[in-house]
Amino acid sequence: MLQQEMSLMQIYEGWEGHQTSLVHAIASLTPEQLRWRPAENLHSVGELARHISLGRLVWFLRMNAPGSASLAETIDAWEVDGDGNRHIVESAIPIAATAVDLVHWLEITGEMVANTLQSWHVSDLSQTYRHTWNGDVYNVSRQWTIWRILTHDIHHGGQIALMLGMQGIAVFELGDLFGHITLPPLAEGAE
Repeated sequence: MLQQEMSLMQIYEGWEGHQTSLVHAIASLTPEQLRWRPAENLHSVGELARHISLGRLVWFLRMNAPGSASLAETIDAWEVDGDGNRHIVESAIPIAATAVDLVHWLEITGEMVANTLQSWHVSDLSQTYRHTWNGDVYNVSRQWTIWRILTHDIHHGGQIALMLGMQGIAVFELGDLFGHITLPPLAEGAE
């Protein structure tokens, strides 16, 4: 298989494991655990999980990723910044009484990411779209955007692990295994 024909799912292998670790960390939390903050200026676990999901959607929508437009249509609360960029008004989407809605958003945006990575190939990474930030217009590549969201997931996943640890909640996959539940293949002939 030529490298340019390679699916991005092969390039970004392991992201799905981190996604699974996020879902497992959130799924059994109580409303109190989702809303707890160590200080008023810090985000709760529920707010961080919501932010991960909605950040995926906003940035994948900007590059017209498969399924992003139909998923965006399910959200009514949008605003436009001074540069003309649309953003979801995160605070308009409440932190649910249970973790079910947060897990749902993690799962449907995770599916959007997975479908995109499965559909696109290495040759698609160089495609660009225009994005204005602080008055400057950029040609943003799909590679830049995907890397941005991957690191966004990892960064905020680490915050979630820390926040849960501060509450005394064990998160083996996200914390002790650092979000890596997908093991590499065993070596042949190893005992």
